[in-house]
Amino acid sequence: MSESTSRAADEHIPRRSPRCPSCGRGDVREFYRLNQIPAHTVLLLSTVHEAMNYPKRDLVLAFCECCGFIFNVVFDPTVHEYSSRYEETQGFSPTFNAFHSRLAQSLIERYDLHEKNIIEIGCGKGQFLSLLCELGNNTGVGFDPSYIEERNNSPAKDRMLFVKDYYSAKYSGCHADFVCCKMTLEHISDPYDFVLHICEALLARPDVTVLFQVPNVARILQEIAFWDIYYEHCSYFSAGSLTRLFEHCGCEVLDVRTEYGDQYLAIEARVMNRRPAPLDGREPPLDELRRDVTSFEADSGRRIALWRHFIVESAGTGARIALWGGGSKAAGFLSTLNIHDEIRYVVDINPYRDDTYIAGTGQRIVAPSFLREYKPSHIIVMNPVYNNEVRSDLAGLGLQPQVLTVNQTPVRQTVGAN
Repeated sequence: MSESTSRAADEHIPRRSPRCPSCGRGDVREFYRLNQIPAHTVLLLSTVHEAMNYPKRDLVLAFCECCGFIFNVVFDPTVHEYSSRYEETQGFSPTFNAFHSRLAQSLIERYDLHEKNIIEIGCGKGQFLSLLCELGNNTGVGFDPSYIEERNNSPAKDRMLFVKDYYSAKYSGCHADFVCCKMTLEHISDPYDFVLHICEALLARPDVTVLFQVPNVARILQEIAFWDIYYEHCSYFSAGSLTRLFEHCGCEVLDVRTEYGDQYLAIEARVMNRRPAPLDGREPPLDELRRDVTSFEADSGRRIALWRHFIVESAGTGARIALWGGGSKAAGFLSTLNIHDEIRYVVDINPYRDDTYIAGTGQRIVAPSFLREYKPSHIIVMNPVYNNEVRSDLAGLGLQPQVLTVNQTPVRQTVGAN
């Protein structure tokens, strides 16, 4: 493993089994390390002291040479707090809401989800399940310990039941005509056991389709998107490794695709009573992913150093830099770069994040209106998908800072304080 990729993790911390938790085989190699990063990135932390002193853990990513699965070999699930303080929703963004609505409508049309019962595992604040129930006149059951009933104003609320718990074997009897699990599997340290349990619960209903959505690790590796690697995400999938997992669990894979600027992977599958044949030509070859891992290992250190140099040097000339987007990407970006005073504020349109603080590095999260007084010289947009939305919001505030997206190569311009 290249030492240039990041600060080295403590060699004495316990490692998970060298066997891959997705395929069960043992040919894995470590390729990326981070030392002492925050164990959570989107908890609502109300003081700088709490944010700076939030528990930290090490991260060591390993690549399975057999199936392509990538995972944190030193992951400790006991440090996690998925509670009402966990503020994951992107539902205050018009861009995201439009994507969510298109996805819900396409699923309803493709699988005739009308007057059906839908289960969502890891439903967050219930927004997507609400859409499915509203648009298809469906009923639904959502599982998530971070659900907050008072924030659900859906007209279909009476047709939904929300369970503030993790989905487990005790809920296997819940009837479903369709199961979705969006942006949750990457938080699961034993994905084979998790998916297999869901499939076994559906064996009596082979007509039931499941939709899983996860971050697309191929895009992370190719863009050297180090900001998309953080502690909550212990499991990272490519199209090939996700397909292999579901086939290994006895599913017929119906579709695998990228979504949302290639940031997300979506897989649709149906449980079979026999082991299905492999997808003919639809699985990307493992050699391609292996090359992406090797390139990330070789080049991530330089990319990290380039961004840190840009921020430190720009701040040294009086530049006022703010990040736009106070979620996991911001926390991953700042903790990896070890940035503190050089960036004081992170902007977010989610009002529940206003006046809270970034775990690990302590930046204050502020509403966009705060920028009228602060007058930043630079805005770094943490998710390129929102670039046009952010530029429009800045124009509405009467501001014209230099706007960079995090996937750009930063080039410092000498500026004075505004």
